[in-house]
Amino acid sequence: MSTLVANTIKPRRGDAVTFADCNVSVGGTVTYEDVTNVDSVGIVTARSGIEVSGIVTAIAGAAVTYYGSGLNLTGIESGVENFVASGTIDNGATVVLNTDGTVGIVTQTNVPPSAGDATTFTTSTVSGMSCAFDTTNNKVVIAYQDQGNSNYGTAVVGTVSGDTISFGTPVVFNSGSTWYTAMSFVGSSKVVIFYYDNPNDEGRAIVGTVSGTSITYGSAATFNSTGSTDDIGSCYDSGNDKVVVAYRDLYASTNNSGWARVGTVSGTSITFGTAVEFKGDHAREMERATVYIGSSKVVIGYRDWNDSHYGKAIVGTVSGTSISFGSEATFNAAQSSSIAMSWDENAQKIVVAYVDGGQSWNGYSCVGTVSGTSISFGSEVVFDDAGQTDHCVTTYDPDEMKVVLTYNKYAPSNTLTAVIGTVSGTSISWGSHNTLQTHHAGSGTPASTYDTTANKTVIAYTGDTPNYGRGFVLKLASTTTNLTTENYIGIAGESIANAATGEINVLGGVNSSQSGLTTAQTYYVAPTGILTTTAGTPSVVAGTSISSTEILIR
Repeated sequence: MSTLVANTIKPRRGDAVTFADCNVSVGGTVTYEDVTNVDSVGIVTARSGIEVSGIVTAIAGAAVTYYGSGLNLTGIESGVENFVASGTIDNGATVVLNTDGTVGIVTQTNVPPSAGDATTFTTSTVSGMSCAFDTTNNKVVIAYQDQGNSNYGTAVVGTVSGDTISFGTPVVFNSGSTWYTAMSFVGSSKVVIFYYDNPNDEGRAIVGTVSGTSITYGSAATFNSTGSTDDIGSCYDSGNDKVVVAYRDLYASTNNSGWARVGTVSGTSITFGTAVEFKGDHAREMERATVYIGSSKVVIGYRDWNDSHYGKAIVGTVSGTSISFGSEATFNAAQSSSIAMSWDENAQKIVVAYVDGGQSWNGYSCVGTVSGTSISFGSEVVFDDAGQTDHCVTTYDPDEMKVVLTYNKYAPSNTLTAVIGTVSGTSISWGSHNTLQTHHAGSGTPASTYDTTANKTVIAYTGDTPNYGRGFVLKLASTTTNLTTENYIGIAGESIANAATGEINVLGGVNSSQSGLTTAQTYYVAPTGILTTTAGTPSVVAGTSISSTEILIR
Protein backbone atom coordinates (compact mmCIF):
# COMPACT_ATOMS: atom_id res chain seq x y z
CA MET A 1 0.00 0.00 0.00
CA SER A 2 1.28 3.41 -0.95
CA THR A 3 1.29 6.18 1.61
CA LEU A 4 0.96 9.86 0.99
CA VAL A 5 2.35 12.17 3.64
CA ALA A 6 1.62 15.83 3.11
CA ASN A 7 0.77 18.91 5.08
CA THR A 8 -1.13 20.43 2.22
CA ILE A 9 -2.64 18.98 -0.91
CA LYS A 10 -3.31 21.43 -3.72
CA PRO A 11 -4.37 20.81 -7.29
CA ARG A 12 -1.73 21.25 -10.00
CA ARG A 13 -4.20 23.10 -12.03
CA GLY A 14 -7.79 24.13 -11.44
CA ASP A 15 -9.42 24.01 -8.01
CA ALA A 16 -10.12 20.29 -7.48
CA VAL A 17 -8.14 17.29 -6.31
CA THR A 18 -9.44 13.98 -7.60
CA PHE A 19 -8.72 10.50 -6.23
CA ALA A 20 -9.79 8.04 -8.90
CA ASP A 21 -10.24 4.27 -8.72
CA CYS A 22 -9.01 4.03 -5.15
CA ASN A 23 -10.05 4.27 -1.54
CA VAL A 24 -8.91 7.11 0.63
CA SER A 25 -8.45 6.32 4.27
CA VAL A 26 -7.86 9.19 6.65
CA GLY A 27 -6.38 8.16 9.95
CA GLY A 28 -6.62 11.59 11.43
CA THR A 29 -9.07 14.37 11.07
CA VAL A 30 -10.32 15.94 7.91
CA THR A 31 -10.78 19.62 8.57
CA TYR A 32 -12.89 21.60 6.20
CA GLU A 33 -13.72 25.25 6.18
CA ASP A 34 -16.54 25.26 3.72
CA VAL A 35 -18.55 22.47 2.22
CA THR A 36 -21.29 23.46 -0.15
CA ASN A 37 -22.35 20.03 -1.27
CA VAL A 38 -21.79 16.66 0.41
CA ASP A 39 -22.86 13.60 -1.52
CA SER A 40 -22.32 10.50 0.58
CA VAL A 41 -23.60 6.96 0.35
CA GLY A 42 -22.48 6.30 3.90
CA ILE A 43 -22.70 8.16 7.18
CA VAL A 44 -21.42 11.67 7.52
CA THR A 45 -20.49 12.56 11.08
CA ALA A 46 -19.84 16.13 12.08
CA ARG A 47 -18.29 15.97 15.53
CA SER A 48 -18.62 19.63 16.29
CA GLY A 49 -22.09 19.92 14.87
CA ILE A 50 -23.72 21.08 11.71
CA GLU A 51 -25.03 24.56 11.28
CA VAL A 52 -27.89 24.77 8.85
CA SER A 53 -28.96 28.18 7.64
CA GLY A 54 -31.59 26.79 5.30
CA ILE A 55 -34.18 24.04 5.49
CA VAL A 56 -33.39 20.39 6.21
CA THR A 57 -35.56 18.21 3.96
CA ALA A 58 -35.84 14.45 4.30
CA ILE A 59 -36.82 12.92 0.99
CA ALA A 60 -39.61 10.35 0.81
CA GLY A 61 -38.67 7.07 2.44
CA ALA A 62 -35.83 8.60 4.43
CA ALA A 63 -35.60 8.73 8.20
CA VAL A 64 -34.10 11.49 10.29
CA THR A 65 -33.14 10.85 13.90
CA TYR A 66 -32.35 13.68 16.29
CA TYR A 67 -30.18 13.19 19.38
CA GLY A 68 -30.15 15.53 22.33
CA SER A 69 -32.62 18.32 23.00
CA GLY A 70 -35.19 19.15 20.38
CA LEU A 71 -36.23 22.26 22.31
CA ASN A 72 -35.62 24.64 19.43
CA LEU A 73 -37.01 22.41 16.70
CA THR A 74 -40.19 23.80 15.17
CA GLY A 75 -42.72 22.63 12.65
CA ILE A 76 -42.45 19.00 13.74
CA GLU A 77 -45.78 17.34 14.67
CA SER A 78 -45.66 14.88 17.60
CA GLY A 79 -48.60 13.08 19.26
CA VAL A 80 -50.95 13.90 16.39
CA GLU A 81 -52.75 11.41 14.17
CA ASN A 82 -55.39 11.81 11.48
CA PHE A 83 -58.70 9.91 11.72
CA VAL A 84 -62.04 9.82 9.95
CA ALA A 85 -64.85 11.16 12.16
CA SER A 86 -68.05 9.24 12.84
CA GLY A 87 -70.37 12.11 13.67
CA THR A 88 -69.40 15.73 14.22
CA ILE A 89 -66.48 16.26 16.60
CA ASP A 90 -65.87 19.62 18.26
CA ASN A 91 -62.39 20.99 18.81
CA GLY A 92 -61.21 19.90 22.27
CA ALA A 93 -63.70 17.03 22.64
CA THR A 94 -62.61 13.71 24.13
CA VAL A 95 -62.57 10.96 21.53
CA VAL A 96 -62.92 7.16 21.41
CA LEU A 97 -61.78 4.78 18.69
CA ASN A 98 -64.60 2.79 17.10
CA THR A 99 -64.28 -0.83 15.99
CA ASP A 100 -64.36 0.24 12.33
CA GLY A 101 -61.33 2.49 12.79
CA THR A 102 -63.26 5.75 12.85
CA VAL A 103 -63.40 8.01 15.89
CA GLY A 104 -66.29 9.65 17.72
CA ILE A 105 -66.96 11.75 20.78
CA VAL A 106 -67.47 10.22 24.23
CA THR A 107 -71.23 10.13 24.86
CA GLN A 108 -73.57 9.06 27.65
CA THR A 109 -77.08 7.83 26.82
CA ASN A 110 -80.07 7.94 29.18
CA VAL A 111 -82.12 4.73 29.29
CA PRO A 112 -85.70 5.24 30.57
CA PRO A 113 -87.39 2.87 33.04
CA SER A 114 -88.86 -0.20 31.42
CA ALA A 115 -90.49 -3.49 32.30
CA GLY A 116 -88.82 -6.83 31.93
CA ASP A 117 -90.80 -9.63 30.35
CA ALA A 118 -94.01 -10.30 32.28
CA THR A 119 -94.36 -13.79 33.74
CA THR A 120 -97.73 -15.39 34.48
CA PHE A 121 -98.06 -16.83 37.99
CA THR A 122 -101.67 -17.98 37.57
CA THR A 123 -103.98 -18.43 34.59
CA SER A 124 -106.86 -17.02 36.61
CA THR A 125 -108.21 -13.54 37.19
CA VAL A 126 -106.77 -12.14 40.42
CA SER A 127 -107.56 -9.22 42.70
CA GLY A 128 -106.68 -7.94 46.16
CA MET A 129 -102.96 -8.45 45.59
CA SER A 130 -100.15 -7.71 48.04
CA CYS A 131 -96.50 -8.65 48.06
CA ALA A 132 -93.36 -8.62 50.18
CA PHE A 133 -89.69 -9.53 49.85
CA ASP A 134 -88.19 -12.31 51.95
CA THR A 135 -84.64 -11.15 52.67
CA THR A 136 -83.75 -14.51 54.24
CA ASN A 137 -84.35 -16.53 51.07
CA ASN A 138 -84.18 -13.68 48.55
CA LYS A 139 -87.69 -14.42 47.34
CA VAL A 140 -90.72 -12.37 46.40
CA VAL A 141 -94.07 -13.50 47.83
CA ILE A 142 -97.38 -12.46 46.23
CA ALA A 143 -100.77 -13.01 47.90
CA TYR A 144 -104.06 -12.65 46.04
CA GLN A 145 -107.67 -13.68 45.59
CA ASP A 146 -107.84 -16.44 42.97
CA GLN A 147 -111.10 -15.87 41.11
CA GLY A 148 -110.50 -18.98 39.05
CA ASN A 149 -110.52 -21.10 42.22
CA SER A 150 -113.62 -20.01 44.16
CA ASN A 151 -111.92 -16.75 45.27
CA TYR A 152 -109.58 -18.71 47.55
CA GLY A 153 -106.73 -16.88 49.21
CA THR A 154 -103.52 -17.96 47.50
CA ALA A 155 -99.83 -17.07 47.56
CA VAL A 156 -96.93 -17.76 45.22
CA VAL A 157 -93.15 -17.45 45.57
CA GLY A 158 -91.09 -15.68 42.91
CA THR A 159 -87.36 -15.61 42.14
CA VAL A 160 -85.72 -12.65 40.41
CA SER A 161 -82.87 -13.33 38.00
CA GLY A 162 -81.56 -10.37 36.07
CA ASP A 163 -84.54 -8.59 34.55
CA THR A 164 -86.94 -11.52 34.80
CA ILE A 165 -88.92 -13.30 37.51
CA SER A 166 -90.02 -16.93 37.70
CA PHE A 167 -92.62 -18.44 39.99
CA GLY A 168 -93.21 -21.64 41.89
CA THR A 169 -96.58 -23.34 42.27
CA PRO A 170 -99.32 -21.24 43.95
CA VAL A 171 -100.40 -22.51 47.39
CA VAL A 172 -103.82 -21.81 48.98
CA PHE A 173 -103.77 -20.23 52.46
CA ASN A 174 -107.55 -19.85 52.89
CA SER A 175 -110.06 -22.26 51.34
CA GLY A 176 -112.85 -19.74 51.28
CA SER A 177 -113.74 -16.44 49.64
CA THR A 178 -110.83 -14.14 50.48
CA TRP A 179 -110.67 -10.36 50.08
CA TYR A 180 -108.32 -7.43 50.70
CA THR A 181 -104.95 -9.07 51.35
CA ALA A 182 -102.01 -7.29 52.96
CA MET A 183 -98.59 -8.77 53.62
CA SER A 184 -95.45 -8.05 55.64
CA PHE A 185 -92.15 -9.89 55.85
CA VAL A 186 -91.25 -10.43 59.52
CA GLY A 187 -87.85 -12.13 59.25
CA SER A 188 -86.67 -15.74 59.52
CA SER A 189 -88.25 -16.79 56.19
CA LYS A 190 -91.69 -15.74 57.39
CA VAL A 191 -94.42 -13.48 56.05
CA VAL A 192 -97.73 -12.57 57.64
CA ILE A 193 -100.73 -12.41 55.31
CA PHE A 194 -103.75 -10.42 56.46
CA TYR A 195 -107.12 -10.87 54.75
CA TYR A 196 -110.89 -10.75 55.08
CA ASP A 197 -112.39 -14.23 55.40
CA ASN A 198 -115.81 -13.72 53.85
CA PRO A 199 -117.49 -17.03 54.89
CA ASN A 200 -116.55 -16.44 58.52
CA ASP A 201 -117.01 -12.65 58.29
CA GLU A 202 -113.70 -12.00 60.08
CA GLY A 203 -110.41 -10.27 59.60
CA ARG A 204 -107.72 -12.94 59.84
CA ALA A 205 -103.96 -13.38 59.63
CA ILE A 206 -101.76 -16.35 58.84
CA VAL A 207 -98.01 -16.93 59.00
CA GLY A 208 -96.36 -18.30 55.88
CA THR A 209 -92.90 -19.89 55.82
CA VAL A 210 -90.94 -19.69 52.59
CA SER A 211 -88.81 -22.66 51.54
CA GLY A 212 -87.30 -22.77 48.09
CA THR A 213 -90.00 -21.74 45.64
CA SER A 214 -92.89 -22.81 47.85
CA ILE A 215 -94.65 -21.65 51.01
CA THR A 216 -96.35 -23.42 53.92
CA TYR A 217 -98.73 -21.99 56.52
CA GLY A 218 -99.52 -22.15 60.19
CA SER A 219 -103.00 -21.75 61.62
CA ALA A 220 -105.03 -18.60 60.96
CA ALA A 221 -105.66 -16.15 63.80
CA THR A 222 -108.45 -13.57 64.02
CA PHE A 223 -107.63 -9.88 64.40
CA ASN A 224 -111.20 -8.61 63.92
CA SER A 225 -114.23 -10.70 64.82
CA THR A 226 -116.88 -7.97 64.84
CA GLY A 227 -117.76 -8.34 61.16
CA SER A 228 -116.79 -7.21 57.69
CA THR A 229 -113.19 -6.03 57.44
CA ASP A 230 -111.57 -4.25 54.52
CA ASP A 231 -109.03 -1.56 53.49
CA ILE A 232 -106.40 -3.72 55.21
CA GLY A 233 -102.82 -2.46 55.39
CA SER A 234 -99.82 -3.76 57.30
CA CYS A 235 -96.18 -3.04 58.10
CA TYR A 236 -93.40 -4.65 60.12
CA ASP A 237 -91.84 -2.81 63.07
CA SER A 238 -88.36 -4.31 62.88
CA GLY A 239 -87.18 -2.45 65.98
CA ASN A 240 -89.77 -4.13 68.20
CA ASP A 241 -90.20 -7.29 66.09
CA LYS A 242 -93.92 -6.59 65.79
CA VAL A 243 -96.32 -6.42 62.88
CA VAL A 244 -99.00 -3.72 62.72
CA VAL A 245 -102.29 -4.14 60.87
CA ALA A 246 -104.64 -1.25 60.04
CA TYR A 247 -108.18 -1.87 58.81
CA ARG A 248 -111.73 -0.60 58.49
CA ASP A 249 -114.34 -2.27 60.68
CA LEU A 250 -117.73 -1.90 59.02
CA TYR A 251 -119.69 -2.98 62.10
CA ALA A 252 -117.82 -1.55 65.04
CA SER A 253 -119.53 0.70 67.59
CA THR A 254 -118.66 3.60 65.29
CA ASN A 255 -119.43 2.27 61.82
CA ASN A 256 -116.60 2.05 59.28
CA SER A 257 -114.05 3.31 61.78
CA GLY A 258 -110.30 2.86 61.40
CA TRP A 259 -108.53 0.47 63.77
CA ALA A 260 -105.05 -0.91 64.34
CA ARG A 261 -103.61 -3.89 66.23
CA VAL A 262 -100.11 -5.07 67.04
CA GLY A 263 -99.23 -8.68 66.27
CA THR A 264 -96.50 -10.92 67.66
CA VAL A 265 -95.20 -13.84 65.61
CA SER A 266 -93.93 -16.96 67.37
CA GLY A 267 -92.98 -19.86 65.15
CA THR A 268 -95.87 -20.28 62.73
CA SER A 269 -98.43 -18.58 64.97
CA ILE A 270 -99.47 -14.98 65.53
CA THR A 271 -101.25 -13.32 68.45
CA PHE A 272 -102.62 -9.80 68.78
CA GLY A 273 -102.85 -7.09 71.38
CA THR A 274 -105.92 -4.97 71.96
CA ALA A 275 -107.48 -3.18 68.99
CA VAL A 276 -107.05 0.61 69.04
CA GLU A 277 -109.29 3.00 67.12
CA PHE A 278 -107.35 5.71 65.27
CA LYS A 279 -110.25 7.21 63.32
CA GLY A 280 -113.91 7.12 64.29
CA ASP A 281 -116.62 6.99 61.69
CA HIS A 282 -115.40 5.98 58.26
CA ALA A 283 -111.71 5.70 57.40
CA ARG A 284 -110.86 4.19 54.01
CA GLU A 285 -107.91 3.18 51.81
CA MET A 286 -105.27 2.18 54.32
CA GLU A 287 -104.19 -0.87 52.27
CA ARG A 288 -101.34 0.91 50.45
CA ALA A 289 -100.71 3.52 53.12
CA THR A 290 -99.53 1.76 56.29
CA VAL A 291 -95.80 2.36 56.69
CA TYR A 292 -93.13 1.74 59.34
CA ILE A 293 -90.67 4.63 59.62
CA GLY A 294 -88.39 3.47 62.44
CA SER A 295 -88.16 4.36 66.15
CA SER A 296 -91.36 2.42 66.97
CA LYS A 297 -93.36 4.72 64.67
CA VAL A 298 -95.83 3.90 61.92
CA VAL A 299 -97.73 6.28 59.66
CA ILE A 300 -101.23 5.42 58.43
CA GLY A 301 -102.78 7.33 55.56
CA TYR A 302 -106.50 7.24 54.85
CA ARG A 303 -109.49 8.92 53.25
CA ASP A 304 -111.81 10.59 55.76
CA TRP A 305 -115.17 9.67 54.28
CA ASN A 306 -117.14 11.96 56.60
CA ASP A 307 -114.92 15.01 56.07
CA SER A 308 -115.50 15.51 52.34
CA HIS A 309 -113.20 12.54 51.58
CA TYR A 310 -110.12 14.56 52.57
CA GLY A 311 -106.77 12.80 52.53
CA LYS A 312 -105.34 12.48 56.03
CA ALA A 313 -102.58 10.73 57.97
CA ILE A 314 -101.77 9.90 61.56
CA VAL A 315 -98.66 8.75 63.46
CA GLY A 316 -98.79 5.68 65.68
CA THR A 317 -96.28 4.61 68.33
CA VAL A 318 -95.80 0.91 69.09
CA SER A 319 -95.20 -0.09 72.70
CA GLY A 320 -95.27 -3.76 73.60
CA THR A 321 -98.43 -5.24 72.09
CA SER A 322 -100.27 -1.94 71.87
CA ILE A 323 -100.21 1.21 69.75
CA SER A 324 -101.12 4.82 70.51
CA PHE A 325 -101.78 7.69 68.12
CA GLY A 326 -101.13 11.40 67.83
CA SER A 327 -103.37 13.89 66.05
CA GLU A 328 -104.41 13.47 62.43
CA ALA A 329 -103.14 15.85 59.74
CA THR A 330 -104.62 16.66 56.33
CA PHE A 331 -102.42 16.23 53.26
CA ASN A 332 -105.14 17.07 50.71
CA ALA A 333 -108.17 19.23 51.50
CA ALA A 334 -110.19 17.73 48.65
CA GLN A 335 -111.62 14.37 47.72
CA SER A 336 -108.72 11.91 47.78
CA SER A 337 -108.56 8.34 46.55
CA SER A 338 -106.06 5.63 45.60
CA ILE A 339 -103.76 6.67 48.46
CA ALA A 340 -100.28 5.13 48.56
CA MET A 341 -97.37 5.83 50.92
CA SER A 342 -93.67 5.01 51.20
CA TRP A 343 -90.92 5.96 53.62
CA ASP A 344 -87.87 7.57 52.01
CA GLU A 345 -85.07 6.28 54.23
CA ASN A 346 -82.50 8.67 52.81
CA ALA A 347 -84.56 11.85 53.12
CA GLN A 348 -86.36 10.59 56.26
CA LYS A 349 -89.67 11.66 54.76
CA ILE A 350 -93.06 10.14 54.00
CA VAL A 351 -94.08 10.28 50.34
CA VAL A 352 -97.82 10.25 49.62
CA ALA A 353 -99.35 9.67 46.18
CA TYR A 354 -103.06 10.02 45.55
CA VAL A 355 -105.75 10.94 43.05
CA ASP A 356 -107.08 14.45 43.69
CA GLY A 357 -110.82 14.75 43.02
CA GLY A 358 -110.52 18.49 43.41
CA GLN A 359 -107.98 18.62 40.56
CA SER A 360 -109.87 16.81 37.77
CA TRP A 361 -108.82 13.41 39.15
CA ASN A 362 -105.20 14.06 38.31
CA GLY A 363 -102.38 12.29 40.12
CA TYR A 364 -100.79 14.31 42.91
CA SER A 365 -98.24 13.78 45.66
CA CYS A 366 -96.76 15.46 48.70
CA VAL A 367 -93.99 14.94 51.24
CA GLY A 368 -94.62 14.47 54.95
CA THR A 369 -92.33 15.26 57.88
CA VAL A 370 -92.77 13.38 61.15
CA SER A 371 -91.89 15.07 64.43
CA GLY A 372 -92.70 13.06 67.53
CA THR A 373 -96.30 11.96 67.14
CA SER A 374 -97.18 14.68 64.61
CA ILE A 375 -96.89 14.86 60.84
CA SER A 376 -96.95 17.88 58.52
CA PHE A 377 -96.97 18.09 54.74
CA GLY A 378 -95.41 20.22 52.04
CA SER A 379 -97.20 21.53 48.96
CA GLU A 380 -98.74 19.05 46.57
CA VAL A 381 -96.89 18.16 43.36
CA VAL A 382 -98.59 16.74 40.28
CA PHE A 383 -97.23 13.50 38.80
CA ASP A 384 -99.87 13.05 36.08
CA ASP A 385 -102.16 15.82 34.84
CA ALA A 386 -103.91 13.84 32.09
CA GLY A 387 -106.82 12.89 34.36
CA GLN A 388 -108.31 9.45 35.01
CA THR A 389 -105.46 8.24 37.21
CA ASP A 390 -106.06 5.35 39.62
CA HIS A 391 -104.62 2.39 41.55
CA CYS A 392 -101.46 4.01 42.92
CA VAL A 393 -98.79 1.92 44.62
CA THR A 394 -95.37 3.11 45.80
CA THR A 395 -92.08 1.42 46.62
CA TYR A 396 -88.86 2.93 47.90
CA ASP A 397 -85.64 2.02 46.09
CA PRO A 398 -82.85 2.35 48.71
CA ASP A 399 -80.07 1.85 46.17
CA GLU A 400 -81.13 4.69 43.89
CA MET A 401 -82.72 6.59 46.80
CA LYS A 402 -85.84 7.09 44.69
CA VAL A 403 -89.55 6.46 45.08
CA VAL A 404 -91.10 4.24 42.42
CA LEU A 405 -94.75 5.12 41.79
CA THR A 406 -96.82 2.71 39.70
CA TYR A 407 -100.39 3.49 38.72
CA ASN A 408 -103.09 2.85 36.16
CA LYS A 409 -103.41 5.55 33.51
CA TYR A 410 -106.84 5.51 31.87
CA ALA A 411 -106.17 8.43 29.53
CA PRO A 412 -105.49 8.07 26.72
CA SER A 413 -105.56 4.28 27.22
CA ASN A 414 -105.63 1.71 29.98
CA THR A 415 -101.91 1.33 30.71
CA LEU A 416 -99.78 0.48 33.71
CA THR A 417 -97.44 3.43 34.12
CA ALA A 418 -94.49 4.32 36.34
CA VAL A 419 -92.79 7.55 37.37
CA ILE A 420 -89.67 7.90 39.50
CA GLY A 421 -89.58 10.50 42.27
CA THR A 422 -86.73 12.25 44.07
CA VAL A 423 -87.34 13.91 47.43
CA SER A 424 -85.68 17.24 48.22
CA GLY A 425 -86.60 18.93 51.47
CA THR A 426 -90.37 18.94 51.79
CA SER A 427 -91.04 18.49 48.07
CA ILE A 428 -90.62 15.83 45.41
CA SER A 429 -89.86 15.95 41.69
CA TRP A 430 -91.01 13.31 39.24
CA GLY A 431 -89.42 12.02 36.06
CA SER A 432 -91.18 11.30 32.79
CA HIS A 433 -94.06 8.84 32.43
CA ASN A 434 -93.07 5.35 31.40
CA THR A 435 -95.54 2.83 30.06
CA LEU A 436 -94.83 -0.57 31.61
CA GLN A 437 -97.74 -2.64 30.34
CA THR A 438 -100.24 -1.70 27.64
CA HIS A 439 -102.74 -4.39 28.66
CA HIS A 440 -103.60 -3.84 32.29
CA ALA A 441 -106.96 -4.66 33.83
CA GLY A 442 -108.08 -1.41 35.42
CA SER A 443 -110.15 -3.23 38.05
CA GLY A 444 -107.08 -4.61 39.81
CA THR A 445 -104.67 -2.56 41.92
CA PRO A 446 -101.06 -3.63 41.34
CA ALA A 447 -98.73 -4.54 44.18
CA SER A 448 -95.01 -3.91 44.43
CA THR A 449 -91.98 -4.65 46.57
CA TYR A 450 -88.23 -4.10 46.39
CA ASP A 451 -85.81 -7.00 45.96
CA THR A 452 -82.80 -5.86 47.99
CA THR A 453 -80.62 -8.66 46.58
CA ALA A 454 -81.31 -8.09 42.89
CA ASN A 455 -81.70 -4.34 43.54
CA LYS A 456 -84.89 -4.31 41.49
CA THR A 457 -88.53 -3.36 42.03
CA VAL A 458 -90.99 -6.20 41.38
CA ILE A 459 -94.56 -5.41 40.33
CA ALA A 460 -97.53 -7.79 40.34
CA TYR A 461 -100.60 -6.87 38.32
CA THR A 462 -103.71 -8.20 36.62
CA GLY A 463 -103.26 -8.58 32.89
CA ASP A 464 -105.90 -7.80 30.32
CA THR A 465 -107.04 -10.19 27.57
CA PRO A 466 -106.62 -12.52 29.40
CA ASN A 467 -106.89 -11.23 32.99
CA TYR A 468 -104.14 -13.46 34.36
CA GLY A 469 -102.01 -12.72 37.38
CA ARG A 470 -98.59 -11.59 36.23
CA GLY A 471 -95.37 -10.19 37.58
CA PHE A 472 -92.38 -8.40 36.13
CA VAL A 473 -89.16 -6.71 37.13
CA LEU A 474 -88.94 -2.95 36.74
CA LYS A 475 -85.70 -1.73 35.26
CA LEU A 476 -85.08 1.77 36.57
CA ALA A 477 -83.77 4.61 34.47
CA SER A 478 -80.05 4.20 33.86
CA THR A 479 -77.22 5.58 31.78
CA THR A 480 -74.79 3.95 29.38
CA THR A 481 -71.58 5.31 27.88
CA ASN A 482 -69.49 4.35 24.87
CA LEU A 483 -66.33 4.98 26.91
CA THR A 484 -64.31 1.94 28.01
CA THR A 485 -60.93 1.48 29.65
CA GLU A 486 -59.48 0.59 26.25
CA ASN A 487 -61.06 2.76 23.56
CA TYR A 488 -60.11 6.28 24.71
CA ILE A 489 -57.63 7.58 22.12
CA GLY A 490 -57.23 11.30 22.80
CA ILE A 491 -58.68 14.77 22.26
CA ALA A 492 -59.70 16.44 19.01
CA GLY A 493 -57.14 19.00 17.87
CA GLU A 494 -59.64 20.66 15.56
CA SER A 495 -63.31 20.59 14.64
CA ILE A 496 -64.08 17.66 12.34
CA ALA A 497 -67.22 17.21 10.29
CA ASN A 498 -68.93 13.85 9.98
CA ALA A 499 -67.00 11.52 7.61
CA ALA A 500 -64.19 14.10 7.30
CA THR A 501 -60.56 13.49 8.27
CA GLY A 502 -59.07 15.54 11.07
CA GLU A 503 -56.37 15.71 13.71
CA ILE A 504 -56.60 13.96 17.04
CA ASN A 505 -54.07 14.67 19.80
CA VAL A 506 -53.04 11.19 20.92
CA LEU A 507 -50.62 9.75 23.49
CA GLY A 508 -47.78 12.20 24.11
CA GLY A 509 -49.54 15.02 22.29
CA VAL A 510 -50.73 18.30 23.74
CA ASN A 511 -54.23 19.62 23.23
CA SER A 512 -54.54 23.37 23.65
CA SER A 513 -58.30 23.78 23.21
CA GLN A 514 -59.33 23.53 26.85
CA SER A 515 -60.30 26.17 29.39
CA GLY A 516 -60.39 26.43 33.16
CA LEU A 517 -57.93 23.62 33.85
CA THR A 518 -55.87 23.58 37.03
CA THR A 519 -52.20 23.21 36.16
CA ALA A 520 -50.39 20.02 37.22
CA GLN A 521 -53.58 18.02 37.79
CA THR A 522 -54.51 14.59 36.50
CA TYR A 523 -57.75 14.78 34.55
CA TYR A 524 -60.10 11.89 33.84
CA VAL A 525 -62.61 11.34 31.07
CA ALA A 526 -66.10 11.28 32.58
CA PRO A 527 -68.76 8.95 31.10
CA THR A 528 -70.33 12.09 29.61
CA GLY A 529 -67.08 13.03 27.87
CA ILE A 530 -66.13 16.04 30.00
CA LEU A 531 -62.77 16.35 31.75
CA THR A 532 -62.87 15.98 35.51
CA THR A 533 -60.39 15.58 38.36
CA THR A 534 -62.48 12.72 39.80
CA ALA A 535 -62.37 9.24 38.29
CA GLY A 536 -65.66 7.97 36.93
CA THR A 537 -66.89 4.54 35.90
CA PRO A 538 -64.98 3.36 33.98
CA SER A 539 -61.86 5.08 35.31
CA VAL A 540 -60.03 6.55 32.30
CA VAL A 541 -57.12 9.02 32.56
CA ALA A 542 -57.28 11.77 29.95
CA GLY A 543 -53.94 13.37 30.73
CA THR A 544 -52.12 15.98 32.82
CA SER A 545 -52.88 19.68 32.59
CA ILE A 546 -49.81 21.79 31.80
CA SER A 547 -51.69 25.10 31.77
CA SER A 548 -55.25 26.35 32.08
CA THR A 549 -55.82 25.63 28.38
CA GLU A 550 -53.45 22.73 27.66
CA ILE A 551 -53.45 19.06 28.57
CA LEU A 552 -50.77 16.46 27.87
CA ILE A 553 -52.46 13.30 26.63
CA ARG A 554 -51.61 10.21 28.69
